[in-house]
Amino acid sequence: MSDTAFLLISLRPRGEHQPLRDAARRRGGQVLALSPWQIEQLADAPARTALTRAMACPQVIFTSPAAVKAAAALAAFSPPCRTQCLAVGEGTRRALLRAGLQDAIAPARMDSEGLLALPALAGLGAGAQVGLVTAPGGRGEILRQLQARGIGVQRADIYRRKPLPLSARDHARLAQGLNADRLQYLALSSGEAFEHILALLPDTLLSTLREKVGIIAASARLAELARQQGFTVHAIAASARPGDLLAALQHPEN
Repeated sequence: MSDTAFLLISLRPRGEHQPLRDAARRRGGQVLALSPWQIEQLADAPARTALTRAMACPQVIFTSPAAVKAAAALAAFSPPCRTQCLAVGEGTRRALLRAGLQDAIAPARMDSEGLLALPALAGLGAGAQVGLVTAPGGRGEILRQLQARGIGVQRADIYRRKPLPLSARDHARLAQGLNADRLQYLALSSGEAFEHILALLPDTLLSTLREKVGIIAASARLAELARQQGFTVHAIAASARPGDLLAALQHPEN
C-alpha cells in the first residue's frame, strides 16, 4: 500500500488526529478528520474524590489514554505501591508508563474482553473492589461484567466527551473525499464515536459511505458492529494504535 494513494476517515476526538495522519502519510495516504466530540477534563471536587477512591483499590482499570491524561493532571493521582494499574489497550498502557506507572499491564487482546481475562481480574471473587477510571458512558461492558461477578467498582469519571455537530463544511469535505478516485477506509476504534457520526449524516451521504468505504476495525467486536450497520469490513487490526490500523490495510479479511 505504500505506493498507493488512499483516504482514511478518522473519528478521533478533536485535536487527536495527528498520530493517525502521520501514520497514513508514511504509507502514501491522507486522513479526513470527522471528530464526534472533544475531550474535556473534569477537575472538580467530586472528580478528585472519585479518583482518590478508585486509586485506593488493589486493581485500577484505565479505559483510554485520555483517562490517564486527565488523572495525571489531578492531585488525587497517586496510587499506593500495592495498586496494580491495568489498561484496556497498549496505547493506554504506554500513557500510564509515561505517567510514571512502570508496572502497568495491558492484555494481548486489546478490548474489554481481553482486559477482563487478565489474571489480575479473572481471579477476583465476590466482594473484591476494583477502580475504574473513565468517562461517562465509557466501557459499560467492563462495569457490567465485574458487577455480575459481585465485584464492587469504584468508578471515577474524570473527563467527558462533549459532542460536536457536523457542519455543512464537514458534509462537503466528506462528499468530496468519497467522490475521489482512490481507495477509501474508515478507522474504527470506538463504537460510540462510530454510531454518533452515523447519526449525524444525511441518508444520501450515509449510503455513499456504506458503498465506498472499507472498515479497518480495532477489534472483532467493532468489526461486527460495522457489519450490523451495513458496512464492509476490510480488515481487523491488532489494536487501535495508528501503526496497527495502517498495517491492517495490507491484510484484508477476504
